[in-house]
Amino acid sequence: MIKTMAPSALPRNGFKQNHRPESNIATIDVGGQLFQTTKQTLTLAGPDSLLSKISDSAAPHLPPPFIDRDPELFSILLSLLRTGNLPSKAKALDLHDLISESQFYGIETLMIDSLSNPSHFDAFNLEKSLTLPFNGRDSPSVIATTPFGSVHVAHGSKITLFDWSLRKKATILTEFSAVDSMLAVSTELAAVGATDFSGLQIVDLGTGSVRETLSWENVTRSGSTVQAIGSSQESLFVSFESSRRNSNSIMIYDLNTMCPVNEIGHYEIFGAQINSALPATKLKWVPGYNLLMASGSHGGPSGVCGNIKFWDIRSGNVAWEVHEKVDCFSDVTVSEELSAMFKIGVNSGEVFYADLRSLSLGVEQPWVCLGDKRKMVSGKKEGVGCRIESHGSQVYCSKGGDLELWSEVAVGSRKSSGGESEARHFRKNVMGRMKDMGGSRITNLTFGGNKMFMTRKDQQYVEVWQNSARGY
Repeated sequence: MIKTMAPSALPRNGFKQNHRPESNIATIDVGGQLFQTTKQTLTLAGPDSLLSKISDSAAPHLPPPFIDRDPELFSILLSLLRTGNLPSKAKALDLHDLISESQFYGIETLMIDSLSNPSHFDAFNLEKSLTLPFNGRDSPSVIATTPFGSVHVAHGSKITLFDWSLRKKATILTEFSAVDSMLAVSTELAAVGATDFSGLQIVDLGTGSVRETLSWENVTRSGSTVQAIGSSQESLFVSFESSRRNSNSIMIYDLNTMCPVNEIGHYEIFGAQINSALPATKLKWVPGYNLLMASGSHGGPSGVCGNIKFWDIRSGNVAWEVHEKVDCFSDVTVSEELSAMFKIGVNSGEVFYADLRSLSLGVEQPWVCLGDKRKMVSGKKEGVGCRIESHGSQVYCSKGGDLELWSEVAVGSRKSSGGESEARHFRKNVMGRMKDMGGSRITNLTFGGNKMFMTRKDQQYVEVWQNSARGY
């Protein structure tokens, strides 16, 4: 049986009204236009934001608060609060106007998360979208990025800064004649070093001043230069070589205080021992294994030799080590997601991989060639100047002016009937559109936010590659 109300008991609109002591609806007057949303939506802006404060003070018996700002821009930011993404109509507006508005309302972090989130990186849909020019005649020597895409570019003695939206912020002058190593400690700090200048400098990117200089001395107390820099979430790793080039070491510092924590890989070089005591010129932390990869090579009359060591930084011992003599690496990287190490052979110019499990088993020759094995003994040095980097579950390899993308293809089980691991299968793709291919040799390759950044020889700009289906 359905009960109905008498006509006199119904409101004029025909619906029964629930009178609540406090409404959950917040009304805001922005530039003369009224907007209504829930208080929960406004609190998503964060406790220190203007919108959260409006949510706390909103009351139905008070007139709506007035904000003298652009209502069209506010409607876009309100959609961002509601969904976590910018609506498609935002593309019709200027990005920098939206960023300025988000800073006014205190929700720039939501903009960053929407437009430069590392989880939005799509390796198979990258294309060159823009270039970042900078002043001067020097080409970039090194580029460093933050997790959400701020970019620091070293060229000559200068460092040019771009924020996460790729707007140029400033150019600062360093004490170096040329910067060879740089790591973005934060958006405000960078660790900077050179192979011809003693010490590692912690540089304030806002003022250009040196906050601190980290140094290492050997037994003769001679100065030391920086060969490579790396980091984990807690530590800063610096490879030093003495100015006399007769000793080297890897120092570990607390990333927050910059105080020394430990020293590993200290070698004093005496004549024939040089091949086993090469300074590390590349450092990469492998968090899943709690190991630091350190690699270095040396060219001599008999060719190029090198070694790759995986250090346990807690004990100071080498967990795995690979000595390179035949087709030594021109560049090397490690991928935790693929549980493998990758290199470009300096002679062949081909890509090789080594399964990290084979290293733990002590396999003497762990490398598997993904290209033409016959080039290994050609002696043409086709891999000189090539770069290789891993990001996510893909590996990126530069050859001249082109960029290759290597991905693993799952083909059945990795275990053979005898229990041994079968060969893994990787497939190569050439990246970019036809008009993006070729050009000068690629000199730097790195990643930040949802973008890839690269530089080329004798070019005074940085190329930005991103997924054209997202963003602006």
